[in-house]
Amino acid sequence: MATATGRETGTTGAPEPDNGTGDHVTVGKDKLRSRHITMITLGGIMGSALFIGSGNVIAKAGPAAIIAYLIGGLLVFLAMVLLGEMAARRPAVGSFMEYSRINLGDGAAYTVGWLYWYFWVGVLAYDSVVGGAILTGWFPFLPSWAWGLIMLGLFITINLRSVKTFGEVEFWLATVKVVAVIMFLVVGAMLAFGLWPTDDGGARFGNLWEHGGFMPNGVGAVVSGVAIVIFAYFGTEVAVMAAAESENPAKGIRQATKTVIWRIMLFFVGSVLVIITVVPWDSLQSASDAASGPFTAVINELGVPGAATIMELVVFAAVLSVMNAGLYAASRMLSSMAEQKFAPKATAVRNSRGVPVLAVVLSTVGGVVGLLVNYLFPDAGVFDFIMNSTGLVALFVYAFIALSHWNMRRKMSAAETSALEMKAKLYPLPNLVVLLSVVAVVVVMMVNSGSRVEVWSSVVATAFIAALWPLVKRNKRKIAASVANAAGTHELRHEPGGYAVAERADREPAPEE
Repeated sequence: MATATGRETGTTGAPEPDNGTGDHVTVGKDKLRSRHITMITLGGIMGSALFIGSGNVIAKAGPAAIIAYLIGGLLVFLAMVLLGEMAARRPAVGSFMEYSRINLGDGAAYTVGWLYWYFWVGVLAYDSVVGGAILTGWFPFLPSWAWGLIMLGLFITINLRSVKTFGEVEFWLATVKVVAVIMFLVVGAMLAFGLWPTDDGGARFGNLWEHGGFMPNGVGAVVSGVAIVIFAYFGTEVAVMAAAESENPAKGIRQATKTVIWRIMLFFVGSVLVIITVVPWDSLQSASDAASGPFTAVINELGVPGAATIMELVVFAAVLSVMNAGLYAASRMLSSMAEQKFAPKATAVRNSRGVPVLAVVLSTVGGVVGLLVNYLFPDAGVFDFIMNSTGLVALFVYAFIALSHWNMRRKMSAAETSALEMKAKLYPLPNLVVLLSVVAVVVVMMVNSGSRVEVWSSVVATAFIAALWPLVKRNKRKIAASVANAAGTHELRHEPGGYAVAERADREPAPEE
């Protein structure tokens, strides 16, 4: 049950989600279960970036694309370990936004929070376009934009019902992806070793070096491929956010953090290794749909009829999963920002089932706007700007995680550090590796003419958000001052994380009743 302060009581003894004000936030009776967190953790990040986008990395770097996936995986793993330590110490639905507020200040939290919300709204719009195109191919009696709107309507209904409903839907969609990839890895490995009956027969490991060498386009192509890979991995943090609304937050956070490395190694690195072994890398083209993707190319090698249709079904399930998780992440971030006065107050309000209704609605509206802009103004470049301007969000998030963790550890005593339930080893080395890697990727993107537009678009979007911060800061201070004045015996004080209402030293304590 919930106490008067909003804290949920239970028997697990696990830390409860924090709303950022020192109180604990009630997230509703329908919490996520362990199996939900497990499947969100396993399959949450597997989207079209894996099933289609991996072909673009291979076409760029050749067989050495496997190195790009390993480097990107290391960066994501280190960032998740740092995030996991902070989350285990203080579970928060706002995740890294809340930790940025505590350790870096309001300005940092405001910026990274809005960028993250903007990213997922862009993903909602993009995947509604992709999913709509797939559905129109199957059922041409409706245009793709109409199918996209239907998909968005479906997921707003799911997310408004309860967090448990979100988790149940995500569980089954993620299960489809996980089963599909495991089957792909098994039969792909059989084909690579020559154990699958084909016309040519024999092992295919020669594809790793026989078509211009293992690294045919040089080190630069591998490094530039890392930039693409990082965005494919982005979304691992959703499992940590979801764990804060689970039956046992601490267990869910540990589970999401400790398994990230083998998830990356198995599903991403393993899939890419199968692809570059089975199919000559120079036979792959930049893919734009399931039919032209690398997974379809491997299935064709197996001699399975309807390979493109099979992959379309898997990609469609992936699109649905990402839309579901994206709406969840966007709405929870918007709600968490509202609790800190970074967003409209009404978006923080949760219904009896713990769902921030207005935050879900506004996040969906953002996706609808992006979808309609793509349909109404296809040649205006507006939709392209929306997608390009989210290009650096993953890097910004990882940088803020590394800096927040560094500042947290710097202020902790030796006793507090030794008492940590989860602890990032070799501190501050992981922080340095993450920060230097972020800088290196940005430099590579600036040098590469193909990705330079993403950098500048992201800078413009960030500058716009930052330009509004003085107004938000002034409003936040006014609200805090109003609360202090209403209390009468309190005053407004500045603290590292922002402003707080504190007891005035010049006032007599209120008489006890």
